[in-house]
Amino acid sequence: MKQISSRFSMAVHILSMISLDPLYSTGDRIARSINSNPVVIRRIMAQLKKAGYIDTKPGVAGASLLIPPERLTLLDIFQAVESVDGNELFKIHKDTDPKCSVGRNIESVLLPQLFNAQKAMEHELASVTLAQIVEQLRMKTNVK
Repeated sequence: MKQISSRFSMAVHILSMISLDPLYSTGDRIARSINSNPVVIRRIMAQLKKAGYIDTKPGVAGASLLIPPERLTLLDIFQAVESVDGNELFKIHKDTDPKCSVGRNIESVLLPQLFNAQKAMEHELASVTLAQIVEQLRMKTNVK
């Protein structure tokens, strides 16, 4: 099964680090924590900044959250970093054979199922905030 890119999990990781320790959350430090190239991290941080979730300043260490973690959901983060054409997570193949009974009807039969699956995923992501993730991290690491 093809996976959604890791940008989403990296974005949650980035935002969690910023929430826990903004001054310590430099691009290089985050890249080491994620074990990724700093350029990749800067790109994701740029997406989060464009979405209005973080602020970074050239030449100044660290980053800051612009939205309280209690108001930032996993769905917000997902939508900021994952590009989904036309808000459709699932793609359906086009140009099927109109003379074939399956080809003619597969889109109208399958689309509602895929729509429901996407809505279920969005509902689940919308029910979890960054604050909840950070709290779980604090409990696992005994960080106050």
